Amino acid sequence: MTTSTTAHAARLAAAATATADAGIDALLLTSGADLRYLTGYAALPLERLTCLVVPATGDPVLIVPRLEHAAAIASGAGEAVKIESHEETDDAFRMVARLIADAVGRPAGTIGLADRMWAEQVLRFRDAMPQAEQVLAGVVTRRLRVRKRSDEVDALRRAGQAIDRVHQRMGEWLRPGRTEAEVGRDIADAIIAEGHETVNFVIVGSGPNGASPHHQLSERVIEQGDPVVVDIGGAMPDGYCSDCTRTYLAGGKAPSEFADYYTVLHEAQLASCASVRPGVSAESVDAAARDVIAAAGYGELFIHRTGHGIGLEEHEDPYIVSGNDTILEPGMCFSIEPGIYSPGHHGARIEDIVVVTDDGVERLDTIDRDLVVLDG
Repeated sequence: MTTSTTAHAARLAAAATATADAGIDALLLTSGADLRYLTGYAALPLERLTCLVVPATGDPVLIVPRLEHAAAIASGAGEAVKIESHEETDDAFRMVARLIADAVGRPAGTIGLADRMWAEQVLRFRDAMPQAEQVLAGVVTRRLRVRKRSDEVDALRRAGQAIDRVHQRMGEWLRPGRTEAEVGRDIADAIIAEGHETVNFVIVGSGPNGASPHHQLSERVIEQGDPVVVDIGGAMPDGYCSDCTRTYLAGGKAPSEFADYYTVLHEAQLASCASVRPGVSAESVDAAARDVIAAAGYGELFIHRTGHGIGLEEHEDPYIVSGNDTILEPGMCFSIEPGIYSPGHHGARIEDIVVVTDDGVERLDTIDRDLVVLDG
């Protein structure tokens, strides 16, 4: 997917309107997903300031270091927004302050800073605009990004298909006698080979390591009969992310305790997916999975939220967790990934990316959710 100049211009206009409605004089968006969403520019996170200035009134401006000017132009951002460069000896933060004052006709009163802006940059902006109240830009940008357009859903669908193809090849690499790290290296190569531009993460949790949800990799040798949690994802060339987990059995027969709770987990994941539709709350989708697991006596072993939003970031709104009363709307995309973890023994997780449709849900990861037994 290549987002058009018209689409970026529309996004910038919507951001400016929402900024004014929120009582913010300007958004200041440094390198990250918000900047890419609004301009198409995937800027490097450098110590030199790159910042998109979106004033409530007036034209947006992208401020870049001189040595990054060519890269910004090559990204196509210049077709949607004016690009200005700063030299090595310039004070880029005061340059931004002047741009905002010129746009709104006075020194900034309130500025919205990128939610993940470096602390150093936050403090430099405070020095440059000491009169300005600093708030999070996310009050504007989260609402813009949480509902995906059809082209964004298509991008996430392609990402899901690409990561599904990697899972379908798992039998090539995952077998007893190999280490998690060896398997992980092969998976990472396949993530790229199947169309991703970057590998975001590779988790291969075998045996007791499967009880740690974010284990990643180790030199542990996979043993016959080990349950193995494989959670993998990457970013496609257009920036949209994949994230899919399946649990495998490395030959042999599953431990009886594991087999019992995998059946429960499978039921919980199906129930959670089936609960998704417009008008229900995010927390109700979490409850649909959690209630099944708790009723079977495994509630204390489900130790994380059921899901997270996904798009240009691996984790973004909406979060599928108790206490989040956000009402689901068409175009919202998120994971459904309940897990059960038996410390010191093994674990299991099943994860799909789904999108809320006009009347229900579409699963973007379409591979089988049953336990996959690989020949040892």
